[in-house]
Amino acid sequence: MSSPEDEKILDAPDSVREGVRGHVLVVDDDADVQQAARLFLGRHGFAVSTAAQPSQIWSVLAGAPADVILLDLNFSRGAVSGAEGFACLAEIMAYDPKAVVVVVTGHSGINIAVQAMRAGAADFVMKPWNNARLLAILDAALDIRRRRLGGAGPIADVAGADDDILLGESVPMERVRELIRRAAPTQASVLILGEAGTGKSLVARTLHRQSPQAGGPFVSLDLPALSETAAWDALVGAREGTVVLDEVSALSPVLQSRLLVLLEGGQLHARLIATTRQPRSELGLREELLLRLNTVEIALPPLSAREDDARSLAESFLRTFASRHGRPQKPLSPQALDAIAQTRWPGGVRGLRQAMERCVIFSDGACYEASDVEAALASRDATAPDPSPKLAETERALVAAALKRASFNVSHAAKALGLTRAALYRRMAKYGL
Repeated sequence: MSSPEDEKILDAPDSVREGVRGHVLVVDDDADVQQAARLFLGRHGFAVSTAAQPSQIWSVLAGAPADVILLDLNFSRGAVSGAEGFACLAEIMAYDPKAVVVVVTGHSGINIAVQAMRAGAADFVMKPWNNARLLAILDAALDIRRRRLGGAGPIADVAGADDDILLGESVPMERVRELIRRAAPTQASVLILGEAGTGKSLVARTLHRQSPQAGGPFVSLDLPALSETAAWDALVGAREGTVVLDEVSALSPVLQSRLLVLLEGGQLHARLIATTRQPRSELGLREELLLRLNTVEIALPPLSAREDDARSLAESFLRTFASRHGRPQKPLSPQALDAIAQTRWPGGVRGLRQAMERCVIFSDGACYEASDVEAALASRDATAPDPSPKLAETERALVAAALKRASFNVSHAAKALGLTRAALYRRMAKYGL
């Protein structure tokens, strides 16, 4: 990627490379480009992460937030329009308006690069890049990032990483992102429905962060835990920002009436978001209030309905926790990936996240094995209260009957019970079967 006259830069003295200048995420489907960027930028003091496709960006950023994103514009064979890169640029800027993106263009040409800058890119670099120019562009990009953050330093210091990124590439999650993209810039109230652990709070924070109210406070009211007086005082006192009615089904009839009057009189000046684990039909809200609260409705799918998201989420969580706990980065074995995909995760994404943290802490092998996943689940089970004798007796009978029907074929019995093989083995050991 460099010209002969630039090779001398590769021999820069160690003093140039002391410390880390910043973290660069390189998004390019060419493995040679990724390797060249890793070697060259690494020699000049940059931490480098790579992604082969735009869809991989969020998983990488969750584990390693970036100061500058070096984004190719074309990923499909023969593509020259830059459409894929433009779509990715729009998503990045919507997620973080302070992000600094430098686009990389070759076949697309200067005109496309200029369009990208009008769409939010900070600068552009042409392929094959000139090493000296690339370094100058990245240094300038780092300065832009620091200014946008008000001198707060790199994104790693302010972003919160995995806790602030809505991960998953399944069709249901793409629909959720599209709803967020359309609703966030408006003043519309939003109702977020979903089981425990599906990410309702994360969606609410994302809506706030991408909204015109982002500069104001983000106030989440835990309605089941608050008195009527405290909840009402918080609502009346809201003058800007976003107010979240967490578990809105807990609103008392009195508060429902008072809130409806407040809304109809235009006296609530904050964005209103409501969340609930209950189906809409079981909220117990007055019809007029529900119409006010669900101008936009976002239903979050359970992890079991999200195709292969469990695998990609697990990999992202493992990277995040390995970095956080100072443990080595290592892959999941094929068997571990299968176990993750087949498990009906208690607590949804939150339960998966907790189990992956346990894997990072307790795994000693060169990769994460299925046994590590099983041990993480067993650790969770060990902290749960023991079932009543009657419930345990019933469960033992169900497991025994399923095994008998399957002629003690564990795979068939597990499928019939809706369990993973690992979960069934644990129950067999527990009940001596």
